[in-house]
Formats: sequence, structure tokens, C-alpha cells
Amino acid sequence: MQEEDYDLQDESSELFEHYRFTATDGQDPLRVDKFLMNFIENATRNKIQQAAKAGNILVNDLSVKSNYKVKPKDVVRVVLSHPPHENLLVAEDIPLNIVYEDDDVIVVNKEPGMVVHPGHGNYSGTLVNGLIHHIENLPKNSNERPGLVHRIDKDTSGLLVIAKTEFAMAHLSKQFFDKTTERLYYALVWGNVEEDSGTIEGHIGRSIKDRMQMSVFPDGEFGKPAITHYKVIERFTYVTLVECKLETGRTHQIRAHFKYIGHTLFNDERYGGDIILKGTTFTKYKQFVDNCFKVLPRQALHAKTLGFVHPTTGEFMQFNSEIPEDIEQCLEKWRSYSVNSNEFDID
Repeated sequence: MQEEDYDLQDESSELFEHYRFTATDGQDPLRVDKFLMNFIENATRNKIQQAAKAGNILVNDLSVKSNYKVKPKDVVRVVLSHPPHENLLVAEDIPLNIVYEDDDVIVVNKEPGMVVHPGHGNYSGTLVNGLIHHIENLPKNSNERPGLVHRIDKDTSGLLVIAKTEFAMAHLSKQFFDKTTERLYYALVWGNVEEDSGTIEGHIGRSIKDRMQMSVFPDGEFGKPAITHYKVIERFTYVTLVECKLETGRTHQIRAHFKYIGHTLFNDERYGGDIILKGTTFTKYKQFVDNCFKVLPRQALHAKTLGFVHPTTGEFMQFNSEIPEDIEQCLEKWRSYSVNSNEFDID
């Protein structure tokens, strides 16, 4: 949380909701300050306690102290005297890699490291900031985010479609809801994926242990249904390049699904893929993997293909993007390793 997030409110000012979380049925009693730290990225306990002291933390619409114990189904809200920063959109002249544009849609190839829309800790420099500079009056989705009908993570690269009209927004949103779009990703994952192809199923929901992660709940008790189809593209001894076809579009779906089957994405820090999960104990191998991490300082995931029916023409349009340079350089290192692996097996 940044300093300005928890300024003392003026008693006469309107309060704006910044966060809302509902405790699950299985929530153990937990101090509200610790509860919020599990949900809000970059939050500090001191700032949360300041917010509680200022009366900015509500549980079931009542102000609480920081030592309040959250119980199952409690609705925890953080309210402040200023609107959320993500609602204060500022147009910015940001270079965008636009691969297609007409009167209805824009297709963008997003660079890794770019956040799609403003949110906590990222109020500028996002794709949306660049889009509203490029075109005025983009329609807003149900979350008040201009143009967006889907999104990809900050450190995932690849293709996104943006709606330029209300009609296009509704039409494209329905395609994503009906699962009729085509979305293919390339991912480099730890380990040798033995089956040449397969399907991963399991409900995905926020992890109970780490609220920054998503977890797979195979019994369906928590989360939402999620289905990922995959096929192996190339094997490199201790890592595998796979193509993933999304049938659903859950948050972190590919990252969570592959961790669930024991093949965490390569250099995926949030899911534990930024350490050596497969391979030898030899020093040269460790140095090799470290060099791969330096070449590819993010999770190895790229939204390679995107297909959808054009809202106006009814034509099915498919777009493909090249594998970005950082992933390609990492793959080349692994190809070389696979051919010359004997030289790494000497400590």
C-alpha cells in the first residue's frame, strides 16, 4: 500500500470502496490486518493498522479495529476518501504493438512486463493508459475498464483483442463467455511431460494458504471449473515446451494447472518455478539454469494465437504472434544443452 492510500478521511467527504473480500466458509479466525495482507499485494501491516485506526476498514458495514477476528462469510471492505486510482484513468502516449485495427476492434501484441489495466501499485504505464490515448471513448466493461474483454498477466506476453464499440464489447464478451474463441499459449514447464497430449481439469480458486496464488480444487468444492488442453511441442531433458489450448479462462489458469500436475512454469516466481525443480546437482548445470533465468526474467508463457468472430462482418479472424526474443533465447539455450548435456555432468 502506498502512503497516500490511507490518509485520514475528511468527515464530510464521500467514502469510496477500494477493496472488498468475502471470507470463505472454511475461514479460521484471523486478525483482519493479517487477513487483508493475504489479499492486497504490496500491503504492509502498519498501513492496514493505520487504515483501521482511521475507521477505513469495515466488516459487515461496521468499522473494526485491526485486531478484529475475521469469521466465515464476513464481508471485509476498505473504504477511503478518494476514488480508487484505477478509476482515475490518464491517457499516456505509450508505444503499442498493434497488429490489427478497424472500426470495431484492436488486436495488440502485449510486451512482457506491461500491466493490462491500472490497479493497486500500477496506476500508470498500463495497456489501458496507452489505449485511451490511442482512441477516445472506448466502451467500458462490467468492471469499468475501457475496451477490455479479456486480459493476460503482467509478465505474460502475447495477443489481446480490445473492443472499440459497445456492440463489439457485447459481442466479443459473449464469445469469451460461450468459450467459442481460440486461444493458444506456448509455455515452457519444468520436467518431462510424458504424455504427448492431454487435458487438465480441476476447479481453480484463490489459494487458502497464499492469497496471491490460485489453486486447483479437484473435488470442485471451491473455485470455478477450468479446462486446459495441451500438447508437447519440444522436450529438452529437464524442461518441456507445450502448447496450451484454453477451454476456460480462469485467473492464472495455465500457471495453476501445470503446477497442479507437477510441471510448474519455468521461472514462474509466484508459483515456485524460479528455482531448479528438475535436473542434476552439478555446479555447471546450476550456472546454466541461472543464465536461462537471466535471459528470461519472467514466467515462460506467451499468448501465441488468438481467434474470434468479427462482431460486424461475422468473419472468423485468427492472429498469430512470434515467440518473443527472451523466450526464444531461453529455448535455444535448452536446445544446446540437450545436445551437449554431457559437458554439464562434470562437477
